[in-house]
Amino acid sequence: MLTLSGQNGGGQILRSSLTLSMITGQPFRLTKIRGGRSKPGLARQHLTCVKAAAEISNGSVDGAELGSTEIIFNPGKVTGGNYHFAIGTAGSTTLLAQTVLPALWQAGNASSLTLEGGTHNTMAPPLDFITRTFFPVLEKMGVQIETELRRYGFVPAGGGEVFFRLFGGQTLQPIELLERGELLEQRIHCICAHLQGPVAGKETSALLRELDWPENTVFIDHTTDADCQGNTLSAELVFEHISERVTSFGERGKTSQRVAQETAKMMQNYLGSEAVVGRHLSDQLLLPMALAGGGKMLTSVPSNHVKTNTEVIEKFLPVKFEIEAQQRGCHFISVKSR
Repeated sequence: MLTLSGQNGGGQILRSSLTLSMITGQPFRLTKIRGGRSKPGLARQHLTCVKAAAEISNGSVDGAELGSTEIIFNPGKVTGGNYHFAIGTAGSTTLLAQTVLPALWQAGNASSLTLEGGTHNTMAPPLDFITRTFFPVLEKMGVQIETELRRYGFVPAGGGEVFFRLFGGQTLQPIELLERGELLEQRIHCICAHLQGPVAGKETSALLRELDWPENTVFIDHTTDADCQGNTLSAELVFEHISERVTSFGERGKTSQRVAQETAKMMQNYLGSEAVVGRHLSDQLLLPMALAGGGKMLTSVPSNHVKTNTEVIEKFLPVKFEIEAQQRGCHFISVKSR
């Protein structure tokens, strides 16, 4: 049994360990869960990940309680099927999805997965980011996942619902992401839930000025299909080989100009670099590349998640990551079998 420590990381160590344990059949003990956080231990969204992993893998787990700082996870055999998990708060459905999807796409039969909770959270990748940047790379690698957003989920109410369909028996092929390729599409996307008035118009107009993009790049979604108010403003670039999407969240007391400036700054930082893979997307591609047994990408300065995540992956899989600094703040990340 592997023994891991969560002292120097957040929920990512737990989620990656659960995913890899389900795939490899390797049991593990995780101590000091989220030990560096102000409120350590399992929060409700982490507990849901643990219970979902146990159900999908027909496994067992000790310590699966709110606030628990230690678990012992013993996976069984992953079985495809129809699964439904509700976080019960605005906790991120996308982080829960990232925990269980890799195990399900490799299962021998098809699966459907319905998740309830938050779909657009400030501390997690919004669903649009997953479907428009992460999933297209997975498809290039050989895995197809169908997604349906059935209801938005914003903080603090949650209440969102998202549905995934997986076909099972899919394996990943190595990929190299070293060039962006030709620019195919520019998109500004504003979501306003239960918000009347000129919010969307002000935000998108301000972002158009900041980025100097054409007016026909704007897409606005006004919706009442949510349990509380919510607002996001995103800018997206679709290239031949990669896509990048950045998002800022509106909130009470925050001006439309500030929301637009935050989004613009993130996109301008990407455009002003030579990075191919965006910083957040690079975090999420580490595990698929490792499961494929190889891969290369050119990205910006790696986040703290990259170091902790690569260490966890290397404990479960016979792979080795290399991270090399390049010019203008870029980093070359590669993984190969060992």
